[in-house]
Amino acid sequence: WFQKADKNKDGRMNFKEVQRLLKMMNVDMNEDHALRLFQVSTMPAESGTLEGEEFVLFYKALTQREEVLSLFQDFSEDGKKLTLLELVDFLQQEQLEDEDTEELAMELIDKYEPSETARARHVLSADGFLMYLCSPEGSIFNPRHRALWQDMSQPLCHYFISSSHNTYLIEDQIRGQSSIEGYIRALKRGCRCLEVDCWDGPNGEPMVYHGHTFTSKIPFREVVSTLGKYAFKTSDYPVILSLENHCSIEQQEVLAQQLKDILGEQLLTTTIDGRVPTQLPSPEVGTEHGCAGHRCPTQEWGEEVALLSRGKATPVPVSSCSAGELGDPGDTVSSHSQWSQSCPQGGTQRGSALQKDKESLAQALSDCVIYCKSVTFQGFQEARSHSRPSETSSLVEAIFFFRDAGNEFVRHNAWQLTRIYPSGMRTDSSNYSPQEMWNVGCQIVALNFQTAGMEMDLYDGLFSQNGRCGYVLKPPFMRDEETLFNPSDPSSREGPGPITLTIQVISGQQLPKVANSKDGTIIDPLVRVEIHGVPADQAHQETKYIENNGFNPRWDETLQFQLHVPELALVRFVVEDYDKTSRNDFVGQFTLAFANIKPGYRHIHLLSKDGTSIPPSSLFVHI
Repeated sequence: WFQKADKNKDGRMNFKEVQRLLKMMNVDMNEDHALRLFQVSTMPAESGTLEGEEFVLFYKALTQREEVLSLFQDFSEDGKKLTLLELVDFLQQEQLEDEDTEELAMELIDKYEPSETARARHVLSADGFLMYLCSPEGSIFNPRHRALWQDMSQPLCHYFISSSHNTYLIEDQIRGQSSIEGYIRALKRGCRCLEVDCWDGPNGEPMVYHGHTFTSKIPFREVVSTLGKYAFKTSDYPVILSLENHCSIEQQEVLAQQLKDILGEQLLTTTIDGRVPTQLPSPEVGTEHGCAGHRCPTQEWGEEVALLSRGKATPVPVSSCSAGELGDPGDTVSSHSQWSQSCPQGGTQRGSALQKDKESLAQALSDCVIYCKSVTFQGFQEARSHSRPSETSSLVEAIFFFRDAGNEFVRHNAWQLTRIYPSGMRTDSSNYSPQEMWNVGCQIVALNFQTAGMEMDLYDGLFSQNGRCGYVLKPPFMRDEETLFNPSDPSSREGPGPITLTIQVISGQQLPKVANSKDGTIIDPLVRVEIHGVPADQAHQETKYIENNGFNPRWDETLQFQLHVPELALVRFVVEDYDKTSRNDFVGQFTLAFANIKPGYRHIHLLSKDGTSIPPSSLFVHI
């Protein structure tokens, strides 16, 4: 490799040339760490360059991992290579791989062994072993679950659905900028429920913005055009457009016309089978009338947009649609006069008196709302008696049902969609934890996607599976309308008892510096593992911190957790820079659903605060 990259054949390389060479060799590196090692390697000669043998030593210092070498030698008889059978033993005994293990071992050698000679002999060197462990196959995230792996033929209410709140905002809720970029970003993340707040605009053109604030405005037409362009780039599955309608009848007609003109056949305009729905369709296809799970030409909806309309309301085809979001003092309510009698505590109307009944929903816009008709939630019994599966309630985050009526809420969400949204008090676009709402089966749990933090880490952790399609199938005990499951009582879950999750945190690799830290500052890293799930499973533990070592810290500490409802558990790994005088600084994190964890010796590839990858920063663990 050195000779290939030594263009002028002088037998020496400076740091830039070495960087290029490492990229050619497909070796990831943190530039700060690599430069420090390079300077140490060149210090004796003070030449600022490396000769061939010096480069080999530098390369080994950059890549050699004692803990990995020790593991390699445990399974290698001669300490220099793993034969095919030795690799099979490792995969079966440590990685708990149990299907076609010999075939997998051959694939790993062909893919990750750098030596042609070793590949030809079907053996794996220490370098190849390390490359495998750092690869997607050696990741903590089950690679099979990265692709679409769940049943997509269940009714919509049987899925958690990736959902955004005030999608048009890319900053705060008071003075923030409204931009179509918010929709593009959300859709690229696999979001399947987007929010649009529509208000009358100049020259008969409806505008999108956060009403009664100083946020900027964008034309509704631009939002719909963006939706048409980006809706199905990341996911083929349906998009729900949550339309908060504050427009006059005239501009509602414009809304409807623009939706139809711009989206065309992408807009869902009739029920899947043309009949009044007795249950919600699946993300993939309706399963009625002999069309069970396979693609049925007359019932397919796939890449289509369905409307969830909220705002002024009047009787509409199929069902009656009333509006307003329960419990939030910052949102409009229905024009129906009965709202004033039935409005639950905490729900108030914005501005002056209720609009007159004549200011209702334009028929053309009403006709666009097929599924997800918005209704006021007035209790579980009322919903069961008078609501239809195609109707949806929107509830504010702080609503009281989550804890006090756990089983009733789980049952309700087994047959009807529930949308949860942030409190109007969150003017800074902060987020609530979605976990409590997922625990009772709420499907459309809307967050402010523009605000990074633990809440969005959990969100990305759940929806990073299943091909990032924006739909994640709920556990079986949350899809049964007669279920006994109550998240406050884990024993109500049918199935085996608690699972013990044991995590040995072994080491870290090339951890990034803390943002905005001074030159020369070296972190004191610690690892915290958090469990987010039902109340009985919520827990966190952390390692000790390692002083002044972000390059290759070793912890070798074991953390253990009991999971009573593993199907709902998310595991979050957080690396922080310890500070004894103030709050620890964030370094990196990775979150995933427990169901997606691969056991054995695994690498965790860390993400930054906003969820982007920061290679080659990782943790090495044993699960």
